[in-house]
Amino acid sequence: MRKISPALLITIAALWVCNAHAAPDAPASDASPLLATTGFLTQVDQVRQSVTDKTSELVLDAMGLIGVPYQRGGSTVDSGFDCSGFVRSVFKQSIGLLLPRKAEEQASATHHITKSELKPGDLVFFNTMRRAFSHVGIYVGGGKFIHSPRPGGEVRVDNMGQSYWQQRFDGARRVLADASAQTTAPLSMLASSTTEQVLKPQAPKHQALKSAHVKKHEKKHEAKGHKAKKHASAAQVKKSSHTKKHTRR
Repeated sequence: MRKISPALLITIAALWVCNAHAAPDAPASDASPLLATTGFLTQVDQVRQSVTDKTSELVLDAMGLIGVPYQRGGSTVDSGFDCSGFVRSVFKQSIGLLLPRKAEEQASATHHITKSELKPGDLVFFNTMRRAFSHVGIYVGGGKFIHSPRPGGEVRVDNMGQSYWQQRFDGARRVLADASAQTTAPLSMLASSTTEQVLKPQAPKHQALKSAHVKKHEKKHEAKGHKAKKHASAAQVKKSSHTKKHTRR
């Protein structure tokens, strides 16, 4: 099993930031290697400072697991990870939040956002097994996400712009401090709690309506049963009274 040191993680993150902000038509000169090195060190320092942010911490924790092998049903470093087990482990270890175990349940328990709203730490879902939300990863910025891909693979970073992932993209989700909230909240709010929080998948709307309909039907049926029992009791009293009267005669 292979893990990446924090110093190398900072270097990788800084390279991404440099690539994202590099001028496409910058003129070349003899001083460019020195300037590039100076700029690179500046970016490293900026990334190091940003690690105090909980979202950055979560992303760096996830990247620290690069190289851990895929294992179906796995959810620990020792056993290996499948996709949802990897996501669940990162959120639990980084911010003390326990997501549901399955990818589709994680999609159900989190807040829907558009692709353009993606920020580091959000979840991205893909249809890789001919069913919705069959694969999940963590967005790390720059159009990239980290995930545990498949049997024989390892935790790695991939580009969402690749045709394979573009064609299979199923949606994005944001983890909220309150699962019932209608607005997003920063991940740092999740980390402020000293107790482990649990997000549960929400029942689909049609299922909730069906459940309400069933309860209404049960109450109606119960009321009818109570009414019928009352009538039967009244009829029995009347019959008993009639029998006594007939016996006297």
